[in-house]
Amino acid sequence: MKILNVKEIENAVRKLCTDTNYILGNDVRECIHSCRLRETWPVAEDVLASIEENIEIAAEGEYPLCQDTGMACVFLEIGQGVVIEGGSAEDAVNRGVRAAYEEAYLRKSIVADPLRRVNTGDNTPAAIYWELVPGNNVKITVAPKGFGSENMSRIAMLPPSAGEEGVKDFVVETSRKAGANPCPPIVVGVGIGGNFDKAALMAKKALLRPLDRSSEDEYYRDMEEELLERINSLGIGPQGFGGRTTALKVNVLAAPTHIAGLPVAVNINCHVCRHGEVIL
Repeated sequence: MKILNVKEIENAVRKLCTDTNYILGNDVRECIHSCRLRETWPVAEDVLASIEENIEIAAEGEYPLCQDTGMACVFLEIGQGVVIEGGSAEDAVNRGVRAAYEEAYLRKSIVADPLRRVNTGDNTPAAIYWELVPGNNVKITVAPKGFGSENMSRIAMLPPSAGEEGVKDFVVETSRKAGANPCPPIVVGVGIGGNFDKAALMAKKALLRPLDRSSEDEYYRDMEEELLERINSLGIGPQGFGGRTTALKVNVLAAPTHIAGLPVAVNINCHVCRHGEVIL
């Protein structure tokens, strides 16, 4: 059994919120660079070069990668052998978010009520997802999520008769409708199965998979490759200026579902696919 004080959770979230807003993961950076080398449309190549320059400037000067520093999405995988002491783990997460967004001069984007629209002033509360897992550790993943891309996400409760083609058509059509709005090249998270809410959560969690890794299931790995090819064939291109690079990657997660349903959710991320993790 491991005893973990909530202060450790607070400090981890605080650092992850700052780091992920300043420094983009190598997997995303390398993917953007590879796409730039493959571009044949000069305007698209120039846009990708500007994106790479922005990434470098942010990392060197410790500036946010984007003015939208996102809603703090925090995933906690808590081992069954861990005892958390010293107060509320949820409060600790929000204290970490609050401290990071204040100290790192990150934009506060959260309103306390969706209709009355009064800003909370500190980017809390975070969107927190809890999962109980075997083991004696706590894994914390922070993924700041901007809403230019979040707003382009969709979910559909398809009939089973829609089948594989219906799912793929929905993903491609969602990407087409998004157009330039989510600041392409995009990363596309897809959740298939479960129920209404599980499909959406899987789509968001799919965005956490490094871009240099594909599904371990050959069936879904082939689907990811086909969807990426079809989305890039749309010709939307970097920032909507045309070209071969509309998407950097498509990540698919699937789960068992009911015999009468075929839920599918698409969660779109901009090219600044921010996420970081730590194990306590």
